[in-house]
Amino acid sequence: MYFDPMYLVFMAPALLLAFFAQMKVRSAYGTYTKTANSRGLTGLDAARMILGPEGLGHVQIEGIRGELTDHYDPRSKKLGLSAGVAQQPSVAALAIVAHEIGHALQDNQGYAPLKLRGAIVPAVTVSSWVAPLLFFAGLLLGLTELAWVGVILFGASVLFALVTLPVEFDASRRALRLLQSYNLADGRELQGAKTVLDAAALTYVAALAQTLMTLLYYVSILGRRRE
Repeated sequence: MYFDPMYLVFMAPALLLAFFAQMKVRSAYGTYTKTANSRGLTGLDAARMILGPEGLGHVQIEGIRGELTDHYDPRSKKLGLSAGVAQQPSVAALAIVAHEIGHALQDNQGYAPLKLRGAIVPAVTVSSWVAPLLFFAGLLLGLTELAWVGVILFGASVLFALVTLPVEFDASRRALRLLQSYNLADGRELQGAKTVLDAAALTYVAALAQTLMTLLYYVSILGRRRE
C-alpha cells in the first residue's frame, strides 16, 4: 500500500496540536474537578441560580451519561449535565455549567454565529462522510472533477469548525461574567475556571487546524496530479 509522506507534512502539526489540546483539557479538568469551590455549589446548584435571573427559566435541565459530555441543545432548549458536573461542588463544574448557559444565552439572544452554525449542521453531517468518498473515488477513477466536488463539499466542515470558534470563545467570556456577577466564584476560582475554559477552547482550535490541513492536503494531491 502506498503511503504519501506529504500526508505527514500537512497533518502532523495539526495532530500534535490536537494531542496537546486533549492533554490540556484532561489536566485542567482533572485538577479543577478535585478543587472544591468556596461556596460548596454543585453544577446543578449554579445552573438553578443563573437560569431564572438570566431569563432562561424555560431551559430544562437533564442528566446525561459520560464525562465532559455536558452541552446545551438549542433545538430542545435543554441543558444536559453529566453527573460529574451536576453533582460535584468543584470549580470545574462551575466553569462548565456557566459555559453551557453561555450557549443558552446566545440562543436566547439570537447570536448570529450560533444561528449560522446551526444552519450548516445538516450540510456538515452529510459532507463529512460523503466528501472523502467522492474525493478518493475521483482519484481512483481518474475523474478529477468528481474529486474537486469532494474537496468543495469538505469545505463545509472547515466552515463549521471556523464558525465554532467565535461561538465557543463568546460562551466562555459569558461564563466568566456569569460566575463573577452572581458571586459564584472568588478570584482564585475564576482563574481556575478560565484555565478549564481556555483548555477546552484549544480543542476547537485544534479541530479547525485538522479540517483545514485535510482540505489543503486534498488540494495538494490534485495539484500534484495536474503537474
